[in-house]
Amino acid sequence: MTVPTELGSDFARELRPRDWKGYTALILAWQVAASVCFYAIYAVTPFIRTQFGLSTTAVGFVLTALMLGYTACVVPVGRLIDRYGEGRVLVVGLIGLGTTTVLVIVAPTYPVLLAVVAVLGAFYATAIPGTNKAVFNTIPEERLNVSMGVKQMGVTAGSGLSSLLVPLSASRVGWEIAFLGAGVVAAAVTVGFRVCYDTAGSNTDDSDTSLRTHLGDSEYVVLVAAGFFLGAGLFTTVGYTILYVADGIGASSVFAGVTLAAAQATGSVGRIGFGWIADNVFGTVTTATLSLLAIQAGLSAILFAAIPLAETPLAALLLFALLGAFILGFTGIYYSCIGSIVPRDGIGSATAGGQLALNSGALVAPPTFGYLVDARGYDTAWTLLACTTSVALVLCALLLARRIVHR
Repeated sequence: MTVPTELGSDFARELRPRDWKGYTALILAWQVAASVCFYAIYAVTPFIRTQFGLSTTAVGFVLTALMLGYTACVVPVGRLIDRYGEGRVLVVGLIGLGTTTVLVIVAPTYPVLLAVVAVLGAFYATAIPGTNKAVFNTIPEERLNVSMGVKQMGVTAGSGLSSLLVPLSASRVGWEIAFLGAGVVAAAVTVGFRVCYDTAGSNTDDSDTSLRTHLGDSEYVVLVAAGFFLGAGLFTTVGYTILYVADGIGASSVFAGVTLAAAQATGSVGRIGFGWIADNVFGTVTTATLSLLAIQAGLSAILFAAIPLAETPLAALLLFALLGAFILGFTGIYYSCIGSIVPRDGIGSATAGGQLALNSGALVAPPTFGYLVDARGYDTAWTLLACTTSVALVLCALLLARRIVHR
């Protein structure tokens, strides 16, 4: 009676990746499917605004609900991942993401939509700490930053696909079809990941390492503080690019979706490119990642300040594409930096704390940005993001200077 189980186990082992490239591809596939579901909410904002008759500020609260669910769960999920392993948690997370993405379609009222979106965000809390843990557990150190960048490219790839397919679907057959498709893709990838990743044998930790432990490290605290300001820029860019290009520039919703997709594409290039630079150009991982984070924050601040100067759809497309390489391209470097300053057995909780910082910026910034748009216009709102990323630059520069002085 045990032969079928043994055969199934042998078959599963045969399907598992045999080198770092295979594991990177598997983790990337999970991340793309998860991000398609999560970022579809950002891409659908123009259509739910019309459907429910929302103001720009109310649209911001939809994004806040998404991030609130995400933020409330990311630290407990990170601890669960350290405790019980990333494999099973990632499987449950993707099942939940696919299911709640489909449920968005049938939300009858604005309050119900907020509730469903919050639950969707809660399931996405498995993504970053789970995939980061998978990278650190399966990838050799000399390939770590490149693999992390490729994995993080799944976030921008998933968001880019959503920003293209949701408006395109809305213009032809309704945005609901794109959401249904995202749910189907999530189900298919869940099956593949469950078969190919060793969920039973994924790394676990019985120690008492937790976020509270990491908060005793001053470097970690400053780094996650920088993450708060970078997260404000990242998520607000993703949340309002389509609305800005459509309303502020006067482009079509499809062109606006293309603009966000272009920013996501260059963000993917930035995540891989900066990861390669960190692995091959600089010395230690911490010094390399801090230097690159400072560069990314500084250039993002300059480009945010330049956005009001774009007066045509093409100019906006080019500017957002350039901006994407930096404000959407920093996360792989950010998580590698966190992983380099904390104990290896606490990476799940440490990166969950880093993600909490990014999410906290995302909870505050989108509704604030929306309020400034309603009250003062887009120019003032983009200036706010230039200021937040400037603060991140200062914090990263302080950490880097401290490292250089104490080296």
